[in-house]
Amino acid sequence: MGSDLIDKFKQLDAYAKTLDDFRVKTATGAAITITSVVVMILLFLSELYVYMSPNISEELFVDTSRGHKLRINLDITVPTISCSYLVLDAMDSSGEQHLQMDQNIHKRRLDLNGNPIEEPKKEEISTASTAKANQNSSEVAIITCGSCYGAAFNESQCCNTCEDVKEAYRLRKWALPNLTTIEQCKNDESLEKTNLALKEGCQIYGHMEVNRVGGSFHIAPGKSFTINHVHVHDVQPFSSSVFNTTHIIRHLSFGTNIESANTSPLDGVKGLATEGAVMFQYYLKIVPTMYVKLDNTVLHTNQFSVTRHQKSVSNVNAESGMPGAFFSYELSPLMVKYTEKER
Repeated sequence: MGSDLIDKFKQLDAYAKTLDDFRVKTATGAAITITSVVVMILLFLSELYVYMSPNISEELFVDTSRGHKLRINLDITVPTISCSYLVLDAMDSSGEQHLQMDQNIHKRRLDLNGNPIEEPKKEEISTASTAKANQNSSEVAIITCGSCYGAAFNESQCCNTCEDVKEAYRLRKWALPNLTTIEQCKNDESLEKTNLALKEGCQIYGHMEVNRVGGSFHIAPGKSFTINHVHVHDVQPFSSSVFNTTHIIRHLSFGTNIESANTSPLDGVKGLATEGAVMFQYYLKIVPTMYVKLDNTVLHTNQFSVTRHQKSVSNVNAESGMPGAFFSYELSPLMVKYTEKER
């Protein structure tokens, strides 16, 4: 009774197996079978990955969040200019300037092959060198009034330190003579820095907080200062054409990095200077971005696009420009919001 029921049930099989006498197994059939199994497994895994990945929705609206600061993360290497001759300056459209920035910025000395010479040091605050100069000035002043080597504006002006002589020549807008011929500079650290200016490289990295408005920052050789509202760099006793401003942008971003967003398109870009005194210009269009994760964690960052340009500058003045890497950025009034959602 049971066997009859099973036999009747088997009659419902729409895919009846052929007899063994009619089966022919070939190598081609085996290859097709294995290929089909692999393809099915890959399709299954890809569909599973898509299903497990969150769905990202995109919104665009006017950005009204102008309160918090703009964080700039940078890591730039200049292979042929020493750290003592490189400065990082930042300024924005509100008129605020940060000359020779030192907060949260580090410099690592490199040899000409790109290998670190010593541990990275935080950018020295200019007041430290000024204090040391003042100390040397007091020691020398006790003995005599130092000569300004013809750059003094009056007979009573004294140049007791190497910095005093440089300042006098800078005010006169004269070319600085060889430092070895200046008595005040023979035992000064600036002589050693000058000798190493073109024999080392430098890596500048860290971050800086600036106002959330359009602005610019640059890395250039020479001490920076402002004369008559004009920003200039003093590269004496060198000329601007001897500095090779070739550089490598290892990283540049504005805020938190997000893999799915265009937050660091300049990473790995190399600016190659084929001649002396080259000015590299990067024009950045920044789009504020908000990223909301599945756990409602909110990340504020910025995406940006880049337009690159470079030109040769004959001398250091406001009209022709200065050698170095210059980054100008503008903030878009619109914000992009990415939101992760479960499928």
